[in-house]
Amino acid sequence: MSSHSKSSLEAGLAALKQEDYRTAKIILEDVAARDSDIHRSLQAQVALVVAYSKDGEIQMAIAVCESLTQTNNSQIKQWAEKSLKQLKKKYPQQQLYSTGFVAFESSKEESERVEQIEELISSSTPPPPPPSFSSSQLKKLPAQIQTKPDGEQVAHKQANIHWRLGRRAKVWQPLPKRNFLRLRLLGVGTFIALFWVVRGLIQLVMKLINDILVALPFLEPIQFLYKNPTLFLLGIFTILTAVSPWLIDWLLCRFYAKKTLSRETLNTYSRESVRVLQRYCQPRGWKLPQLGILPIVAPIAFTFGHLPRTAHIVVSQGLLEQLADDEIAAIVGCQLGQIARIDCTVMSVMVLVTIPVYQLYQWICQQADNIPNRIGCTVLGIIGNGVYGIWLLLTGTGLWLSQKRIYQNDRIGAEVTGNPNGLIRGLLKSAIGIANNIANSEQTPWQLETLNLLIPVGYKQSLSLGSIAANTTFESLLMWDCLNPYRQWFLINNSHPLMGERLRELCKIAEYWHVEPELYLESQQCLKLKRESFLLQISPFLGILFGAASALLFRLAWYAAFAVHLINLKWIYDDWKFVTGFMLIGFSLGSLIRINSLFVDIKSEDLQTSESLPELFTNPATLPINSTAVEFSGKLLGRRGSRNYLGQDLILQVGLSLVKLHHVSWLGQSLNAQDFIGRRVSVTGWLRRGATPWLDIQTLKTQSGKMVNSPHPIWSTILTVATFAWGAYIILTS
Repeated sequence: MSSHSKSSLEAGLAALKQEDYRTAKIILEDVAARDSDIHRSLQAQVALVVAYSKDGEIQMAIAVCESLTQTNNSQIKQWAEKSLKQLKKKYPQQQLYSTGFVAFESSKEESERVEQIEELISSSTPPPPPPSFSSSQLKKLPAQIQTKPDGEQVAHKQANIHWRLGRRAKVWQPLPKRNFLRLRLLGVGTFIALFWVVRGLIQLVMKLINDILVALPFLEPIQFLYKNPTLFLLGIFTILTAVSPWLIDWLLCRFYAKKTLSRETLNTYSRESVRVLQRYCQPRGWKLPQLGILPIVAPIAFTFGHLPRTAHIVVSQGLLEQLADDEIAAIVGCQLGQIARIDCTVMSVMVLVTIPVYQLYQWICQQADNIPNRIGCTVLGIIGNGVYGIWLLLTGTGLWLSQKRIYQNDRIGAEVTGNPNGLIRGLLKSAIGIANNIANSEQTPWQLETLNLLIPVGYKQSLSLGSIAANTTFESLLMWDCLNPYRQWFLINNSHPLMGERLRELCKIAEYWHVEPELYLESQQCLKLKRESFLLQISPFLGILFGAASALLFRLAWYAAFAVHLINLKWIYDDWKFVTGFMLIGFSLGSLIRINSLFVDIKSEDLQTSESLPELFTNPATLPINSTAVEFSGKLLGRRGSRNYLGQDLILQVGLSLVKLHHVSWLGQSLNAQDFIGRRVSVTGWLRRGATPWLDIQTLKTQSGKMVNSPHPIWSTILTVATFAWGAYIILTS
């Protein structure tokens, strides 16, 4: 056992003695969840019983006691049975939720309890491995809260995840109103960006067709393709906007097996959801939105439509089965808040445009995999992945809107239900459910990828957050999201905001209504990190700015020389193309400066293994430039065949944890990473912590000895040299 683990347990006990129960719970929960020493983990759980009961969380104290009664350590088992009996006697079920008092009332009694814990720690011997549980027993154990019709919450246990079971507000005041102007403007801007990207792609295709026809003998270009398609496309987009609810509903029924969800069926899973729908819509004179359900295991929900009478709320079967009553209602409340908002209309059009493109990518790749000829398969696969690139470009126009609208959705979901803690649990359980779905499917389901802009929790951020949650506390996992001062810079290509920031806002809402929050994130302050690492991280982009500034100074210098009749270089101030050349050179120089730090030499003695994975993910002071050399062994997951030519879906399952992999290959190499999907592999590379953690592969080995290299540093160097040469060519020929 490491000295760090030992000191953590001692620190938790010290905080318990000092009556700092919040700190004690955070430390002890971390030790109980992450400590590989079963003996010390049990000791932390014993201390947690006192911390929970003293802080009024009687449900959790009883839940931990019940789990401790099943241990093989006789001393701890005897202590747990005695404490459980006292707790149930002092707090019968009907009084469990209204009391604000605790099981151990006096400080003297509490001190005696802590002394008993320390005596247990010093005297008890390490127990044998914990007993295995049957499926029926596991169903009794909880990481979720089930809500009774009267609003009471009952704790259950699930895996190693501990929920504080934060309560809801009984009476709450409306939240301060926020200005929707920025969100509306962003919605309009996103619609325009999507329109112009589609227009640019269509113009490119029209020009390419005519260029091919001109190059071929005996053929003439099509004159219609020389016309400007702007007005025609504007009319198409107007029609798509008007009919988007019905077209999306048809697409969902056709490709996603969507079915109608009746209120009676919803009521069997969540009575509160039906009440929330009625309470929100009736005062506004709206009809209840049409409800749909998808046969998807992952817990997701989304809304589409442009008017209250055309609004649709769709949930997955996984959401209804994996979340509790109040948590489903909180997610439904988030969906209600989107109705009749411009961002919902824009995102509906976005999905309507992108789903057919993604389906085309899947169809082309499926045809490629059915071709026996290797060359034909490769060519068709490249075309299919080119279509996937177009899909990425189209969805990229909606990333910023997707991020910003979610904050407003969360606020409305909390305000409609008065239950920010239920929404916090619902979001975290959604991440866990999505990660489990990906692990069980052994690839990213295409439904999650196509609907990613609409669902409450992104599938990429769920990989690490949802899969590693059983090995640490949520506060530890979310520290990077809350504490890293440069975290916002790494959200450019993310579809969802940082989960830590979202949940911190919900915790603030809980405190605003004088409710104990589910997570303790409000007191955390940003770290002070050295700026040098961040500047090195963004050095290629700083190089672009430096190149532009250099071009401006260069132009001014030559213009001054011309003004005093020293030299005449008229092209310098007549042709601005040279500015692009300077910017490309600046980008290449910045990339060159960053390469050595980005790809440090990997030495066998410096390699981190999977045992340190929780610590690597929870370190809030790291940036992607602070690469960590790792060697992980696990099962390679992802899509098979030509659908993964770009390495867009490569995931390493290390135990229960999922790590996103980035891979580049040599052109024409015989072996690729996707060839080993479904097999156990050993991956060496650089682990990076950004908004979404990932691992840049250096080598990937199979158990049979086959190996695939991923030359990230070499391709980065080639890109740097090519960019420099391109910039120099522009300057010399402009």
